Amino acid sequence: MPIVTIQVTREGTAPDRQSVTAEEKAALIKGASELLLNVLNKPLDSTYVIIEEVEPENWGWGGLPALEYRRQRAAKTT
Repeated sequence: MPIVTIQVTREGTAPDRQSVTAEEKAALIKGASELLLNVLNKPLDSTYVIIEEVEPENWGWGGLPALEYRRQRAAKTT
């Protein structure tokens, strides 16, 4: 029984959204399940997909919180 965990940031896919939509989550679940079916021959009904939304302040890279890293990066390009 495969379990797939997908982590996405809780920012949405457009400026007016604060999270991933139900339709986008359904597409992720379908796609991950079909990938395991096609690659590993795992039946759809035995594959579990978990989607975790991570708040922007709870992750980062480059030694900085994500929003600060983006702010500094944007300032360098302008």
